[in-house]
Amino acid sequence: MEFRPLRAFVEVVRQGGFSQAAKTVFATQSTISKAVKQLEDEVGTPLLDRIGHRSVLTAAGEVVYRRGVKLLADRDDLLTELNEIRGLKRGTLRLGLPPVGSSTLFAPLFAIYRQRYPGIEVKLVEHGSAQLTESLRAGEIDFAGALLPTSEDFEWQMVSSDPLMALLPPNHPLRGRDTVTLSDIKDTPFILFDSGFSLHHIILDASRKAGIEPSIAVFSTQIDFMVRLVAAGLGITFLPRMIAIQRPEPAVGYVLLDEPDTEWIMAMAWRRGAYLSGAAKAWLELVREVHHS
Repeated sequence: MEFRPLRAFVEVVRQGGFSQAAKTVFATQSTISKAVKQLEDEVGTPLLDRIGHRSVLTAAGEVVYRRGVKLLADRDDLLTELNEIRGLKRGTLRLGLPPVGSSTLFAPLFAIYRQRYPGIEVKLVEHGSAQLTESLRAGEIDFAGALLPTSEDFEWQMVSSDPLMALLPPNHPLRGRDTVTLSDIKDTPFILFDSGFSLHHIILDASRKAGIEPSIAVFSTQIDFMVRLVAAGLGITFLPRMIAIQRPEPAVGYVLLDEPDTEWIMAMAWRRGAYLSGAAKAWLELVREVHHS
């Protein structure tokens, strides 16, 4: 029997309904409903008698609830004891994250990690990809957020894959298009991240392959500043779609970039063959749990 459906069922009973249970475990009501249905299918009998908006325990449901509460408590006790043995009551996790996309991709992971391992100190450094790569290679950090492909010195776990969007200035003739290529927009200046960022090299390498030499208006490290420069008409910038859509700017046109080898593929990287502490292993397990590929 899996624990996730069991925990969903127990929370439905505890909270008095599906919507309240969903809020408690930070899931959608649909997810909770499917989990309870999965559990009912597994035990082969209904556990809840749904009367209007209320759900009443069946005789089987009462047994599963009573035993389930104890099973879940025993599981939590087991994990607590194992975590103490692994040293996860204390320790340090050293993470290096790039400024682009970190809040969206990794903030939810931090919340879960802190909840599970409140005694672990998290030391966070934020740099462009070039500096993070050097810090990781030197053993100064346990993990780094890195765009693929990355060095053969590192092992990695993929976290996200996203296309790039071109952010076009007001009155640009291609604002209404679904997609653009670099050749389509080569006559408008580019606003790029500086050379310490992978996105800088992605765009310039793709431009070289397309046989164009763009004019660069500005190099920057600040996403919001770059978006405002586009809105002011200074040029075109490029952001992963998940980052771009979080920064709606009415004056800016958001168009997918249709160019080979420009996919923004974020991974969590660590040194090949490196020793990983209990705190580091727990982080990697969480990344794999949430972003399994």
